[in-house]
Amino acid sequence: MALVKDINCRHAVGLIGDYLEGKLSRRDRRRLEHHLAGCDACSAYLEQMRATIALTGEVGPEDLSDDALDALMAVFDEFQRDKNEANDAEGDAS
Repeated sequence: MALVKDINCRHAVGLIGDYLEGKLSRRDRRRLEHHLAGCDACSAYLEQMRATIALTGEVGPEDLSDDALDALMAVFDEFQRDKNEANDAEGDAS
């Protein structure tokens, strides 16, 4: 069996959305689940995300005003930039 490379909490939190949507590769899913098994804080975050999704249901772009959609897209774009920078920095550290 291959060793599971540890991930840190910041990386784990960045993977949780894709994990909940079933979009992670088998390798990343295993890495995240390994981290969650030993991290109470990230496990609690995962459960909070599940509860939030269950309580809010699904909201599509057509349900939002143009201003709300623009604001959400700006936040998403910033998140993607931060995620890419973190991944680049992680790759540089390897």
